[in-house]
Amino acid sequence: MNTILKLDKVKASIDSKLIINDFNLEIGEGEIHVIMGPNGSGKSTLSKVLAGHPSYEIQTGNIYFNNENLLDLSPEERSHHGLFLAFQYPIEIAGVTNYDFLRIAYNERQKYLNQPELDPLEFMNLVQILLNKLKMRDEFLNRNLNEGFSGGEKKRNEILQMLLLDPKMVILDEIDSGLDIDALRIICENITSNLSKSSSVVVITHYPRILEYLKPDFVHIMIQGKIVKTGGYELVEKLEETGYSEFLE
Repeated sequence: MNTILKLDKVKASIDSKLIINDFNLEIGEGEIHVIMGPNGSGKSTLSKVLAGHPSYEIQTGNIYFNNENLLDLSPEERSHHGLFLAFQYPIEIAGVTNYDFLRIAYNERQKYLNQPELDPLEFMNLVQILLNKLKMRDEFLNRNLNEGFSGGEKKRNEILQMLLLDPKMVILDEIDSGLDIDALRIICENITSNLSKSSSVVVITHYPRILEYLKPDFVHIMIQGKIVKTGGYELVEKLEETGYSEFLE
């Protein structure tokens, strides 16, 4: 199976404080990986490093995405290459409608891929199909991006963007936080059913609830900036029984 993402001995810091420490991970095409760990273990930092957040400095190591050096790419280039991050706390943008943001993002990706852009009517037809899949109303498009959105609406909007862009690599950072059971189920169904089968997914989470709907190929325990244990779903079951105590020793 082709390797989509590979992190090799990565160390990353912010304000001279080491957060990611000798981190190794390899993700194959179409795989679902889950990264779990206690607060402060570096999980959200990892997602920001992958997205190219400028506050984080890569001290050593390499990151390869689809056989390219990810560290040579700007955040925008990473997105165009097919890396998608669903933020834990999506930002609000006043004066920019959800529709305009989504259409610009979609057409910019089309231009990068030398594919035809969609006119407003074509785009509306496409996005309405996705809105229906997520059980979102059309009026959602006319609101300013994430402005006044509930936590659940913000998360659904992130998944709407994901389905629209159909990325090769999806990073879901705490996508399950603040969601009720019905919203979580709808989001997970769309992740598993409507993404391309070749797309790979990394789920970063504290809680196993999302894994009732999203079955992982691999589960990783992250402690103090590195993966200390890898297994299957049985590792989640063990965590529910014993917590992280044995990994903190």
